[in-house]
Amino acid sequence: QVQFVESGGGLVQAGGSLRLSCAASGSTVSSNAIGWYRQTPGKQRELVAQISPIWGTRYADSVKGRFTISRDNAKNTVYLQMDKLKPEDTAVYYCNKLSGGSWGQGTQVTVSS
Repeated sequence: QVQFVESGGGLVQAGGSLRLSCAASGSTVSSNAIGWYRQTPGKQRELVAQISPIWGTRYADSVKGRFTISRDNAKNTVYLQMDKLKPEDTAVYYCNKLSGGSWGQGTQVTVSS
């Protein structure tokens, strides 16, 4: 069963950047559609970016033009480059297969105004 470990979160000022990493084990990211999700207290988990060997990359409207998803097949890792961050991007960020699976611990991103 695939497992994911997210890292790279932190506290950043509005307008700043962060790069999140999602290290996978048990399956290869190159052959799966992988998504980055985020969740804030009291809200449902939101899919913000996805990468697939079939359709490439897709983004939620709220992050389009600011976030970039990519993968390094050699490291079996998916990244989320987040630029021009806004306070509303504050959330716990998770990665997972789009087809579902167990969730990791996530990584907290906090954007101050």
